[in-house]
Amino acid sequence: MSHALISRGALGVATIVMLGFAVASGTGAASSTSAVGNGDEQTLSIGIHSGWDEGIAVSYLFKAMLEDEGYTVTTTEADPGVVYTGLTGGDFDVNFDMWLPNTHADYLETYGDQMEQLGVWYDQARNAIAVNEDSPITSIDELAANADLFGNRIVGIEAGAGLTAMTKDKAIPGYGLENMDFLISSTPAMLAELKGATDAGENIAVTLWSPHWAYDAFPIRDLEDPKGLMGEAEEIHSVGRTGFAEDYPTLSSWISAFKLDDDQLFSLENLMFNENGGSDNDASARAWLEANPTFVDDLKAASASAS
Repeated sequence: MSHALISRGALGVATIVMLGFAVASGTGAASSTSAVGNGDEQTLSIGIHSGWDEGIAVSYLFKAMLEDEGYTVTTTEADPGVVYTGLTGGDFDVNFDMWLPNTHADYLETYGDQMEQLGVWYDQARNAIAVNEDSPITSIDELAANADLFGNRIVGIEAGAGLTAMTKDKAIPGYGLENMDFLISSTPAMLAELKGATDAGENIAVTLWSPHWAYDAFPIRDLEDPKGLMGEAEEIHSVGRTGFAEDYPTLSSWISAFKLDDDQLFSLENLMFNENGGSDNDASARAWLEANPTFVDDLKAASASAS
């Protein structure tokens, strides 16, 4: 996820304005009653949160898998508020990126009774202060005493990010890090600093979140957070419009069984957004499936065993 967007948990005017775009884009929910031979409707519309990398990656992964099964799949990226409004209004069929219990709590409270919960595919989504893998410290509570080893700074991301606010308002005062420079910049700038430091074998501390492709691309690890000031781990849920399971019984069983571990998710994101720069998400998803040739069969087997 791009945590520049995580703070946008409340519904607002922008949601209403952008909804017109989503509806006008012509990528509404499945209207065809034709089936693909397994009882599912043939057409599927996926609503994707703009800038939330894990949701983009998983959406295009499903798009590739489903197209191989004969489905016709469309994708639309928009602000989370637009996606949830469109989902409950029937303009989208499914979304793979509802963070609970905290990040998208407002949307769950507002729209929860108009959605179908389809499954949890990742349960370790969290904010962190990350360091180079060979860092001399293992916990945030060691950082203040070793600040000079990290250039006396923590490299952050966008000012409006929820991760930035959590670091500034909770972690820094809670762990006595006020004397360190907290550099608020941008996600690309933070990643550039991270790459430069790890390439040079230097210590660095950055604000980061999981899931993110940086964990696959760079030799890094999270510092322990003994006081829990960076927040608890969240789950990432898949949600469908009302009637989704009835219209897509087979796909619903696949989504329910769908899981990605860290190695799978980080490698998918790294391929899609780092190596390929987000330039062709369809091709990236297919390349990942080619590199993981048993993934679809394993998913179907897991779905069948759960039935």
